[in-house]
Amino acid sequence: MSSLEKDVIDIVVEQLGVDAADVTLEKSFIEDLNADSLDLTELIMTFEERFGFEISEEDAEKLKTVGDVVEYIKKKKGA
Repeated sequence: MSSLEKDVIDIVVEQLGVDAADVTLEKSFIEDLNADSLDLTELIMTFEERFGFEISEEDAEKLKTVGDVVEYIKKKKGA
């Protein structure tokens, strides 16, 4: 697991109050981790703060899984 993956998972665990063992890259925020729209908004805000860039509403709607977030951040940091 990369440090980016660990950072994203740590944020998800902290924000959603789920067990780290339950969080994998394939997990859906809504279906698997029981996040609601407020949880998703708070997650996006935390990702923005932690990684230092803004995530547009359009992009945020595409981030359905933990892995989606990891790939998105990799692309943004590489850009």
